[in-house]
Amino acid sequence: MMKIVPMASSIKPSLTCFSASPRFPVSLLSRNLSRTLHVSQSQLFGLNTHKLLRTSVKCLGVAESGNAAQASTANAQDDLLNWVKNDKRRMLHVVYRVGDLDRTIKFYTECLGMKLLRKRDIPEEKYTNAFLGYGPEDSHFVIELTYNYGVDKYDIGGGFGHFGIAVDDVSKTVELVKAKGGKVTREPGPVKGGKTVIAFIEDPDGYKFELLERGPTPEPLCQVMLRVGDLDRAIKFYEKAFGMELLRTRDNPEYKYTIAMMGYGPEDKFPVLELTYNYGVTEYDKGNAYAQIAIGTDDVYKTAEAIKLFGGKITREPGPLPGINTKITACLDPDGWKSVFVDNIDFFKELE
Repeated sequence: MMKIVPMASSIKPSLTCFSASPRFPVSLLSRNLSRTLHVSQSQLFGLNTHKLLRTSVKCLGVAESGNAAQASTANAQDDLLNWVKNDKRRMLHVVYRVGDLDRTIKFYTECLGMKLLRKRDIPEEKYTNAFLGYGPEDSHFVIELTYNYGVDKYDIGGGFGHFGIAVDDVSKTVELVKAKGGKVTREPGPVKGGKTVIAFIEDPDGYKFELLERGPTPEPLCQVMLRVGDLDRAIKFYEKAFGMELLRTRDNPEYKYTIAMMGYGPEDKFPVLELTYNYGVTEYDKGNAYAQIAIGTDDVYKTAEAIKLFGGKITREPGPLPGINTKITACLDPDGWKSVFVDNIDFFKELE
């Protein structure tokens, strides 16, 4: 009797007919079936099946490549985050604009006990800087005042809060401020819900200063307070991009605000950034008076990478400044507050 062999075209197998397992993979099943039916695998499964198999292999390759890329990116992020945490960072100075440089210098030295550390005039750019503080710039956080030729008034805006100064006796400092014609906006007294004695004053340009009664401290210029629209976002950014530590938070539901203290060391020894969130307020007018905080770093190039990675905006790419060759990079945080990072070695060269 003649053995009848079915035509390959009459057989329409599907990959779903076979269970691919370690014991019976699809390739083995297809070879065995093709031998039984005396047809080739290409005839058995057709071109579409081969395309499907090739596509599947290709997809697996792409997936593996994508996973490897994600792992590599995650490792790079972790390495950069660790570098930021170990970078030698310090708050160097806070920069803001004033309308009368001599008047401001007199107020700070006579009323607040600061020292004029140095001045520099840049006539080609039409501005003058004055650096004031409670100790040398190589070891203390100081103020950098900027006077732009012919500009006698600035808008402080609603986003900037105040500077903090630690003093031995708040009441005596307030009396001196009054005697010199200064403005006191809060008389000395304990902070609500606490024991620390504080007072608030204003300088001739309207910048607010909080006076905090403390014992001797290596950093009397101890705070810069800025308002932010999303406290959790700001904390995360300053932790990861700036390498700051969250020192403490305090919520005040009675007055509907929360503060977060951040810095590179404890408040009694290092200057801190005080971030304030007012319930329901997501943005502020920053005016044109307050400028920025300057922070030291060992590598402005890596710093810029971290800032970009963790949600900041670079406004000046890292590199040397024309004329003085000090390497810097400038950025904005998620709320639009500006900071400048300065190469540590170059900064010390400037002070020589």
